[in-house]
Amino acid sequence: MSQAAVTGGELRRIVRINEEIKSVVATAFKINLMAMNAIFLAKRAGQAALGFSVLSNELRRFATDLQQQMEVLRQMTHGSVASVTALVKTERLNRLVERMRSEVSGQARAIIDRYLRNRQTTSFVLHEEAIATQNRRLGQTIADTAQLVELGSVLARSAKIEAAYGGSFSAALMQVSSDFERTIAEIHRSLEQLSRHQD
Repeated sequence: MSQAAVTGGELRRIVRINEEIKSVVATAFKINLMAMNAIFLAKRAGQAALGFSVLSNELRRFATDLQQQMEVLRQMTHGSVASVTALVKTERLNRLVERMRSEVSGQARAIIDRYLRNRQTTSFVLHEEAIATQNRRLGQTIADTAQLVELGSVLARSAKIEAAYGGSFSAALMQVSSDFERTIAEIHRSLEQLSRHQD
């Protein structure tokens, strides 16, 4: 694969990953607001919704943890952009040296040829290795995030169970817990997209 193809493909992939990260961050913010509202609703419901209140608080923590995890992913994509940018700079330098090569002859040309052979092979391999390492780390972080989101799903399902014990507030609490489930399902879809972009 040519250097230009690697560069273009990596940049497109990073842009798609960043879009999914933004989507998850917005959804995590939404969960945080929903959890705060759920806590207030549970307080109004009193002792009957104590379990729901605890789970809502845990969902709020989940949203905060998820936002932090997305920040880690965002920083990783910035590292990927830096590696791709370094590859682009290397390509430009190589083109400049190749242009210079066409303007010289003899021993100067032989020196430039040696330089180009060594630099192109070494630089390209080093940048590819850096990109591959960052991709592995990114993939692992996405997998860790998926486990965190699975915890969020469990909390939302548990909140739905607790909502049934909410007395006269049961219907309202059930609606909130269903909203949690739907919202966390959106995050699952975004993570699936992130995983696909990672491959």
